[in-house]
Amino acid sequence: MADRAGSGGRAGDRAGDTVVVGVVVPVPEPWAQLLVDWRAKVGDPQASMVPPHVTLLPPTAVPVAERTAVTEHLCRVAAAHPAFDVHLAGTGTFRPISEVVFVAVALGIADCELIAADVRSGPLERSLNFPYHPHVTVAQDVPTDMLDLAYAGLSEVQAEFRVDHFQEFEQRPGGEWTIARRYPLTGPPR
Repeated sequence: MADRAGSGGRAGDRAGDTVVVGVVVPVPEPWAQLLVDWRAKVGDPQASMVPPHVTLLPPTAVPVAERTAVTEHLCRVAAAHPAFDVHLAGTGTFRPISEVVFVAVALGIADCELIAADVRSGPLERSLNFPYHPHVTVAQDVPTDMLDLAYAGLSEVQAEFRVDHFQEFEQRPGGEWTIARRYPLTGPPR
């Protein structure tokens, strides 16, 4: 979740009064471990702390007092969207704008965009530093040759899976992310 957007913190928040959350579509096994292994192979410092995912809401500071409102909001969002299929295929990069290599979302882009827009409303309303582009980061904050290795090494990766929920993660003091809650997608089919 250390992807391409800022923390979205609110002015005036005091340390301890906020928690940093993110909302994601998790990548299931067996592909999750493959992507973790590649992230570690290229020396990405987030390899062991950030499970493979498609970001819906980048790391965002939320006042602790608003946690109930956030949970209720995310329940409403999940209830408005149906389960959908994702196909990950090949690699892409944001270079030269951002030193990131990712696995591309080939199917499920529109579903991710719709859910992400709804998630980033209400108590989680925030702007993004870059236009939203669903992807799975596999290399960031590593030397250029390691970005190139990830780009080439995962260029043929293919993963297809059904997304029946999204997850809210919370960042711990050490930087690792833990699942705070799962939200089943129970909306009517499109």
